Amino acid sequence: MNPHPFEKFQLSKSILRAVIAEGYHEPTPVQHAAIPEVLAGRDIMATAQTGTGKTAAFALPMLERLHVKAPGNSEGAGPIRALVLTPTRELALQVEESLRVYGRHLSLRSAVVLGGVSMDSQVKALRRNPDILVATPGRLLDLMQQGRVRLDKVEILVLDEADRMLDMGFIQDVRRIVSKVPARRQTLFFSATMSTEIVALAGDMLNNPARIETTRPASVSRSIDQKVLFVDHANKRSLLAEILKGKDVRRVLVFTRTKHRADRLSRHLSDSGVSADAIHSNKSQGARQRALAAFDCGKVMVLVATDLMARGIDVEGISHVINYELPNDPESYVHRIGRTARAGAVGTALSFCDASEIVMLQGIEKLTCSPLVADEDHGFHSATIASLHSPRAGAAAKPPQWRSFGPRRNARFR
Repeated sequence: MNPHPFEKFQLSKSILRAVIAEGYHEPTPVQHAAIPEVLAGRDIMATAQTGTGKTAAFALPMLERLHVKAPGNSEGAGPIRALVLTPTRELALQVEESLRVYGRHLSLRSAVVLGGVSMDSQVKALRRNPDILVATPGRLLDLMQQGRVRLDKVEILVLDEADRMLDMGFIQDVRRIVSKVPARRQTLFFSATMSTEIVALAGDMLNNPARIETTRPASVSRSIDQKVLFVDHANKRSLLAEILKGKDVRRVLVFTRTKHRADRLSRHLSDSGVSADAIHSNKSQGARQRALAAFDCGKVMVLVATDLMARGIDVEGISHVINYELPNDPESYVHRIGRTARAGAVGTALSFCDASEIVMLQGIEKLTCSPLVADEDHGFHSATIASLHSPRAGAAAKPPQWRSFGPRRNARFR
């Protein structure tokens, strides 16, 4: 019998058993590059396309190291030994679920703490002395200030989607948390993009890290068919309705810039007979989880979301990502469309662009180093807006100013 490809990492049989049960066949490039370095105890600064297995790239070797170095007491009565910080609640839940799946044959325990829900159940989980804690920064700081969490025995620190931490204004919270973690530790940075600001932050936290770039920063999977549709703002709803009637449209994630727009669009679709729901930071955590679960199991065809969900959704079978409104930050475009064509699948990303969004479109194309192909084969095409995007018009246009929007603040409890 041929050995399983993951056996070459010399992971424990208990972990391999879980990996095989999950149907993993061949390690992804980021897993190929990162797992041996993490197992060797090195700090990591890794950049890879979204949807390429970053969670397993740090979770599998982290579980291995904690398992091999487990204390004599197998009941998990010791301190927190590993901490994973994520920018969003959904991503925290996703990571903790992955840890439970990969480590289900181990004695290691994990817990998750995040905002938007009662602390009571989280405090109870902490009393069970988890080996691994997954957390959003705001809630973790609250629990630390109450004396509910100690991080003085952490051996491994993971920052997942580190650049998003900075964009959401979490950087000072992260620094305060890291100051309570032992200086002698293994630190892992994983992200889909790596800005100069994040590189500077990593310099303060990492010790001679292995730099892993399986793809260039801000690259987009070739499995995603990207198109831009030039349309007057007033016709966007009608264009969306037309697209949703397509035979190949199965599960659709629609992005808006504002929570108010997400709610209004979701209600409009529901009133039109399309099964839809909205998800954003103003929703309670319970409502967010119910909407995501309904989308995941197919009860809801369309989920309308803000950029909060650009990195917090890991749902299989998303056939289309539609940018109803282009994002202010072009890097968000990369993360938005990365929700489709995951794990080797193919997908479609459609971006609606009105006259006010031409500069945003230019910013996206500059970041990704690739012009979007215009789709004129729809009933609401605007030749006037398309002409604003011509090479001659683009040369005279104001340079993209997406960075002027700055990082979003007051996002602590997202």
